[in-house]
Amino acid sequence: MTFLVPLLAGLATGVLSGFGVGGGTLLLIYMTSFAHLPQDLAQGINLLYFLPAALTALPYHKKNGYLRPQAARPAILAGLAASAAASWLATGLDVALLRKCFGVFLLGVGLHELLRKNPK
Repeated sequence: MTFLVPLLAGLATGVLSGFGVGGGTLLLIYMTSFAHLPQDLAQGINLLYFLPAALTALPYHKKNGYLRPQAARPAILAGLAASAAASWLATGLDVALLRKCFGVFLLGVGLHELLRKNPK
């Protein structure tokens, strides 16, 4: 029975990842808040989770015409450089500070979603 909660967390984050809306963020919250894993370990696990989840969803998004390689290339290149730099930085930060940074990020995203106006 102890596998039920992690299984449900995996299912929920899998659905969100399939939609392309950041299931990994929910997985990080689950692992740090409920599974009580340190932030740095949870982030490493999240990276391992993301790769197969993205590779599984990608063919369906391509089949339905939801990919524009020309538009994605600059974002991919910038994302690769930024993720390398941020990974280097994150591995050197104290776990408590890393947690606080992640919390501020979540608050910022949440406030943005609450306060944004829907386009007409």
